[in-house]
Amino acid sequence: MLHSVSGTFLPGKTNLIIGASGTGKSVLLKCIVGLIQPDEGEVLYDGREFTTANRDLKTEIRREIGMLFQGGALFDSKNVEQNVMFPLDILTTLSKKEKLDRVNFVLERVGLANSNRLMPSELSGGMKKRVGIARAIVNNSRYLFCDEPNSGLDPQTAILIDSLIQEITREYNITTIVVTHDMNSVMEIGDYIMFIYKGRKLWEGNKETIGANNVAELQDFIYANNLMRALHGKE
Repeated sequence: MLHSVSGTFLPGKTNLIIGASGTGKSVLLKCIVGLIQPDEGEVLYDGREFTTANRDLKTEIRREIGMLFQGGALFDSKNVEQNVMFPLDILTTLSKKEKLDRVNFVLERVGLANSNRLMPSELSGGMKKRVGIARAIVNNSRYLFCDEPNSGLDPQTAILIDSLIQEITREYNITTIVVTHDMNSVMEIGDYIMFIYKGRKLWEGNKETIGANNVAELQDFIYANNLMRALHGKE
């Protein structure tokens, strides 16, 4: 349950929602994208109220949203090209050539040129996330939502995915919201950070100011995160 959570997520910035498991991060994300209807409050997309919008406006906003799911959520029976083309098939009336041109463009942008015919079973974890990013932006998304994008990745690959998300955000001036509990991501790409604890926003700032916070719950979260990294580093 969320309690009076408010925040402003800006375009061209990587906006992070952080906190431990079960604190309300995913619930907040689901409210923002319309998977959960909040009991009260507003969700505004560039001034357009989403929660009570009519069907046409909701459809318009949803066409502008790209999602990168935690596990990649690729269709196992579709190859890379078909996976990335899927949003274009259901949301646009582009010709086959126009769709293919767009698919090839975004695949090249995420470093996967000429991977069109590969199946998900042939991809590494990092490659799956790159395909997921390509699919999320193929429809010229204005808003990009990433749910734990580094889940299941080794530290080096996680850094590459973070960098790619930040590069694309800035290059295309996308409003990007990343749900994460990874402090590496926080310190690498945290242009704006919202800390959620038991459904409440206890702190907001950026990667430059988070180290000087005076919120006990946030300090505990950072300590626990750093301890886990240290323990895994010794394995």
